[in-house]
Amino acid sequence: MLALYGKPTSINVRKVLWLCAGLDLPLHHEPAPPPELLAALNPNRQVPVLRDGDFVLWESNSICRYLAARAGREDLLPTTLHERAQVEQWMDWQASDLNSAWRHVFMARVRQHPDYLDDARAEASLAHWNRLMGVLDEQLAATDGYVAGITFTLADIVLGLSTQRWRGTPGSKPALPHLAAWFERLRQQPGFADHVDNGVA
Repeated sequence: MLALYGKPTSINVRKVLWLCAGLDLPLHHEPAPPPELLAALNPNRQVPVLRDGDFVLWESNSICRYLAARAGREDLLPTTLHERAQVEQWMDWQASDLNSAWRHVFMARVRQHPDYLDDARAEASLAHWNRLMGVLDEQLAATDGYVAGITFTLADIVLGLSTQRWRGTPGSKPALPHLAAWFERLRQQPGFADHVDNGVA
């Protein structure tokens, strides 16, 4: 059986849990792995970590790709060159540009971490985050469906969690109608209420 390590409040663990719900995969979830076990599985000592027999994998987007391919779900991760590149482009954008944008304001206003003051840097972080969410809104206006086209893919899973975080972080945000309509469409996916819109930013 597959084993997943990591607390369910982690946005990156929730990506994998949401995907597993959609795949209807049997899964042993260990939310609080002992530090020594985590260190043995991942040299970065971070979650999530997936174990499939003797095979161990970390990095949430890599785990999502692996599970979709393992299940033969070409709708989630296409095998045709251009379609797959589009999905992976938006997954990588989420992991790099988008994640970098929200860090200060989220840590200041949601986590209330003492190293991240709710000051001008938080407002600048939110402004940058809002601009990037506008980029996503423009993409959704162009596809009129899902992030990479007319089909729900892994790009929607990773960006759906990011959008939930954006929605749950205090601050002034622009009206993004295409993003809002897409987020409502995501509610139809299995596991959405449990792992996405579950009150955790």
